[in-house]
Amino acid sequence: MLGRLGPDRAALATVDTTGLRCLGKPYLGMANLIVMAERPVSDPETDPSMRRRTALSFALASPLLLAAGCSTGPADGQGGSTGASGEVEDGALPVTLEHAFGSTTVQSAPQRVVTIGWSDQDVVAALGLVPAAAAKITWGGNAKGSTDWFDEQIRKNRSINNSSGSAVERYDDSDGVPLDEIATFEPDLILGVNSGMTKAEYAKLSKIAPTVAYPDMPWTTPWRDSTTTIGAAVGRPDAAKDLVARTEETIERAKKDLDDLRGKTVAWGWIDPKDTSTLGLYGSGDLRPQMLREFGMKDAPLVAELSRAKKTFDLSLSAERAEELDADVFIFYLDEPKQLDRILASPLVSAIPAIRKKQYVASVDRTVAYAMSSPTPLSIEVAATKFMPKVATAAGGTPVTR
Repeated sequence: MLGRLGPDRAALATVDTTGLRCLGKPYLGMANLIVMAERPVSDPETDPSMRRRTALSFALASPLLLAAGCSTGPADGQGGSTGASGEVEDGALPVTLEHAFGSTTVQSAPQRVVTIGWSDQDVVAALGLVPAAAAKITWGGNAKGSTDWFDEQIRKNRSINNSSGSAVERYDDSDGVPLDEIATFEPDLILGVNSGMTKAEYAKLSKIAPTVAYPDMPWTTPWRDSTTTIGAAVGRPDAAKDLVARTEETIERAKKDLDDLRGKTVAWGWIDPKDTSTLGLYGSGDLRPQMLREFGMKDAPLVAELSRAKKTFDLSLSAERAEELDADVFIFYLDEPKQLDRILASPLVSAIPAIRKKQYVASVDRTVAYAMSSPTPLSIEVAATKFMPKVATAAGGTPVTR
């Protein structure tokens, strides 16, 4: 399966969970502290052209209901810790967050945050909090189903607060969002700001706890929007703005060493070594091309053209049109280096201009590639220092296979 994060992760935004067993007795968690406001919106599953910018509509200011900071686990230290600053920002809550399936009003600081998708947990941690549970990273993650950068941030958060707690729970979302398991975490806020949750999943998750979905299309929420939306949801909008600013500084520092990439065109895709008749491509809205543009690159003209016609994060191209994929650099995945010979042996694939010119990255290191496919304030430094230099090497005419 191909999709959001790597060649074995399909376009999970299209997973139909209608047939999943619904909860017999939904957990409401802290629902009394949060008011849900629903309104009809276009459905991204059936209306892919639907575009909505994130809107953060702050409700009328009221005294803070909780003076203590957002804790994502019990106060006894068994499931989480308070945030690094220990406080919700003055006037930050209540707040109303609009998203693809309606809007959610958070009245006070959530105590047990569960994240959906593969990046929101990073933002929660980067804001100084410890999520109660997050999806297992099965592509590019470490042996614990997490990432080294997330684990390090959790250690920092707990050290700052001089607190301990059990490990962040990890659940497997390979077959869609496991609704029953999510309920067992007893969340009072569910964040799927950059996720592929379907409308059906959203409706069921909302019965477990108030849920914030993506603002626009599945798997395409820019890292800045994810950060500011989550920051607002947990009562730390100013901290989120500071986090964005610091992350932008990281990108700008890296760009100074990557100046040769400025204005270069690029395409990122995947190729099945067993069937080279079709090329998969990530559209302009996907997070990978978004990050490449952050470092001064441009979408290949054909990618831009196809993306305008199909408003999804993944595209398909007949290999017979491979020579039309004109780009200074072509990036694609490999499960192992030995697959490269089979791919390059295809006369259709070898017609891709960047492959002919040996200006390609055959990406084998899943961890480093994951930092590009799921960019967050925690992972972007890895993307900038470990992945982008590969792209610069390829742009200079030396192919990279690692």
